[in-house]
Amino acid sequence: MSKILELDITLNESNPKIWRRVLVPADFNFYELHYVIQFSMGWTHSHLHQFIVGQRERCIGMAYDGDFDEMGVEDGSQIKISEILNAPKDNILYEYDFGDSWEHLIEVKKVLEPEAGKKYPIVIDGAMACPLEDIGGIWGYEEFVETMKNRDPDEPVEWLDEAFDPEAFDIAAINKEFFKNFKKVMNEWHNLAFS
Repeated sequence: MSKILELDITLNESNPKIWRRVLVPADFNFYELHYVIQFSMGWTHSHLHQFIVGQRERCIGMAYDGDFDEMGVEDGSQIKISEILNAPKDNILYEYDFGDSWEHLIEVKKVLEPEAGKKYPIVIDGAMACPLEDIGGIWGYEEFVETMKNRDPDEPVEWLDEAFDPEAFDIAAINKEFFKNFKKVMNEWHNLAFS
């Protein structure tokens, strides 16, 4: 098995900080890393994404039919993350949902040897709930959280299916739901998105 990268995923501009720490095989490609980020953060793979290297020297995303190559975006399924992320402090920007523009800093904390019998990828740490999709980016989310703090708790929020706790984060549930059978769940989500 390849080396294991300990990565921190931090949602830029979040306060308090919304972040995850994951262990990921270095031989994963960027499309697989996209799903690691989606699952660990709590996103729903409902929008486009891209990885941005440096000052936009490279953009890595998903291969689509049409003018994809002309846009200068490289196919993330063909690029191993170890080509860019292979030593502590190496980092890349991940943008999800070009409308709300959720930007995440992905940074290598450690390069580890794989542990015998341990399944990868896996979430090992983090804090705070993932923002709701389509809420208007980080500023819309902060406004939503502030509004929820100041509202009457008995007053239902019509468009919210269930109660939302901005501090909720359950590593065990995430690992059980998404990372116990990562490739299987990833393929199911991929097939659903393109069916």
